[in-house]
Amino acid sequence: MITLTESAIQRVADMMKTRENSIGLRVGVTKSGCSGYRYALDFADELNDADQVFDQGNVKIVVNEECLELLDGIELDYVKKGLNQSFKFNNPNVISECGCGESFSVTK
Repeated sequence: MITLTESAIQRVADMMKTRENSIGLRVGVTKSGCSGYRYALDFADELNDADQVFDQGNVKIVVNEECLELLDGIELDYVKKGLNQSFKFNNPNVISECGCGESFSVTK
């Protein structure tokens, strides 16, 4: 299960307004970096057979089945600090992160 904070729901909803044909936000992971995995966000313009869809507020989150184990229980937040703003992943499965914060490893 993936949950979004209210600020993340609002940000995704605002982003979706600029994309007429998008179904929702695709959340996933890719192998990358020194710790193993990196989060990936993109618009979901279509659904694949292996996709799971989570309704959160007025937005849809699309996750490929291959990523579910790594993302199970994650909370996606949208944080603004001064001029900086970004999505923040609160993942209970993470056991370590690299020094720059770009990649992570999980328990399996």
